[in-house]
Amino acid sequence: MHADDQVGEGVSAELAALLRDADDGRSVKIVPSVCGGCGGRVFFVLVDDVEGGAERVCAGCGGRAFIADSEEFWEDADPGQACCPCGSEEFETAVAFSLASDGLVRWVTVGLRCRKDGAVGIYADWKIDYGPTDHLLTMV
Repeated sequence: MHADDQVGEGVSAELAALLRDADDGRSVKIVPSVCGGCGGRVFFVLVDDVEGGAERVCAGCGGRAFIADSEEFWEDADPGQACCPCGSEEFETAVAFSLASDGLVRWVTVGLRCRKDGAVGIYADWKIDYGPTDHLLTMV
């Protein structure tokens, strides 16, 4: 954990702890996914864990949104449905943005917490090697 870590309101303690532990020693900003259409916080999530990228679908209204810059690479992605070992596909979703000393996002990590059994896991992560990156912080 880094002294400058920031955790957004509504991220469960278990998911925040997992995302903090997954960082590379840099400070992280952890942001919860919230549906822009209905305010829902439960999602089905498609991930490409090889290339990196994720898209979430609101369990409440069906609204879709890409996480961070995933849309730019989605055409070449081979996404699969995220699934908990218990069989559930509904998750609380949060994103950890690993920040460089200059404040630029350098790594995106997508963490999921199963709504059925509470299990947490890292389902996708990818490096960001461009700037500026401020826009990514709102794309969760």
